Amino acid sequence: QVQLVVSGGGLMQAGGSLRLSCAASGSIFTINAMGWYRQAPGKQRELVAAITSGGSTNYADSVKGRFTISRDNAKNTVYLQMNSLKPEDTAVYYCNAEWTSLGTTFRSWGQGTQVTVSS
Repeated sequence: QVQLVVSGGGLMQAGGSLRLSCAASGSIFTINAMGWYRQAPGKQRELVAAITSGGSTNYADSVKGRFTISRDNAKNTVYLQMNSLKPEDTAVYYCNAEWTSLGTTFRSWGQGTQVTVSS
């Protein structure tokens, strides 16, 4: 099992920055990748950024050049640095971990954190 605890988020003016953190615990050695998703009101949850155990990253086109996903292996924590925030970034952000046990892949979700960007 992998447990995720999210911190960060809040209210920010457009153009500002926020950082989200996601601390993993449990069977962290089985994690294949971690990512950040977001869900705005009335919209489907979408992938924002992801990072694999090998360090490869990918981003949604809407956040490329503004958001950076990174990880601190010593702290078992993944971060999402969000710069140049826009009102359309307003959403509940979720941390996700994909992990494998006995040949089966699972997904764990952290609690959501609200990010609100005012214009």
